[in-house]
Amino acid sequence: MGYYKYVGNAYRGIGKNVKTNKVLNELLQERKREWREGPSVVRVDKPTRIDQARGYGYKSKQGFVIARVRIRAGGMRKSRPRSGRRPKRMGVLKITPRKSIQRIAEERAQVRFPNLEVLGSYWLLEDGKHKWYEVVLVDKHHPAIISDLDVRWITEKQHEKRVLRGLTPAGKEGRGLTRRGTGAERVRPGIRAKGRKAK
Repeated sequence: MGYYKYVGNAYRGIGKNVKTNKVLNELLQERKREWREGPSVVRVDKPTRIDQARGYGYKSKQGFVIARVRIRAGGMRKSRPRSGRRPKRMGVLKITPRKSIQRIAEERAQVRFPNLEVLGSYWLLEDGKHKWYEVVLVDKHHPAIISDLDVRWITEKQHEKRVLRGLTPAGKEGRGLTRRGTGAERVRPGIRAKGRKAK
């Protein structure tokens, strides 16, 4: 098994491993304590999950930036009205945001680094109050990126501010564009097309 597969498998079962592995549990608790402090968007030296970062095109070279984003966890935090009404009209349950938490994290990283472009993001950790994501960004004006054949496509004009237009993998998933096969005929150009029947 290759190194990236090993790292991926270690994170895949992290919920079960924490309960049985005391060293891993202490490491994650220490990371959470450290990450709760300071600003919500922080630039880090290297990715925590190298397999996921490489999947989005990350390379350990100039022009690539990794940002860790702390964002709230949980639902929409709708409070129950004091005045009386039937449960259907309470406006508390089944109210979901139009964007996922991951998309919001990517957009905050874009606002923090306006001269960079977002390639993708992946989940790191979560507790009862926060979720942490790492966002892979790239400087499209850097000579090392312009000369790199693998990632040079990001320098073209149509990819400008792609995260704000839902063009990252998390954005496409939220727009319903990752569905395939029978039943996915109505999802393009988005979940609200074709009579809003895709969602």
